[in-house]
Amino acid sequence: MSKDNSTADARSTLQKVWSIVSIVLVAIVVLIAVLLMGTKIIGLKTFSVISPSMTPAYNVGDLVYVKNVDPETIEIGDAITFVLDESLTVATHRVVGIDLENSHFFTKGDANETPDSNPVHFKNLVGKVVFKLPLLGYVADWVQNPPGTYIAVTIGAVLLILVFLPDMIGKRAKKKSEAVVAQEVPPVGCASSGEITPAAGASAEETPPNDIPGEDKDSVQ
Repeated sequence: MSKDNSTADARSTLQKVWSIVSIVLVAIVVLIAVLLMGTKIIGLKTFSVISPSMTPAYNVGDLVYVKNVDPETIEIGDAITFVLDESLTVATHRVVGIDLENSHFFTKGDANETPDSNPVHFKNLVGKVVFKLPLLGYVADWVQNPPGTYIAVTIGAVLLILVFLPDMIGKRAKKKSEAVVAQEVPPVGCASSGEITPAAGASAEETPPNDIPGEDKDSVQ
């Protein structure tokens, strides 16, 4: 096998490996994006846990997924997310009591010794926690705030470019290889040494025209 063929095979293998790696990286980025934002399509909201008041059920850095539900469907023992005060601070605690007459929930953090001092009105309910993803809250906070937002967008753009880069390089190398082959192989009908090759079916020397029938070149009229 020639050196050129070995180099071409190595380049082809490297392109295939990098193509697989880049596709996997893009798939991971897309999956994270779906987990962070795509869930809104099915009516789920995401919140990052920033305090240990609900440990061990929900730890700092977890990402909780909250579904909007009718307040009257909430039961004691459910973990709910609600607006805590006029500054629109959001909290997630567990329901320990319900006052249907006054439309209030009584809540408590699992790690807290006492219930929350203020009841939660039904209208301040954001939703019921349906599941969590550990540590993804850190990623959500980083992506949603500069400079993490800009870095994430840049990484996504670079990965998309790298997905198509191996194909672009492969096409360019193929065109270059075809051009080299076209220069090395002479066209059909042309001599490689610069000599003129006679056309097929014709002799190299011209044959003088035959005598005209009925005419004697030695006779004089």
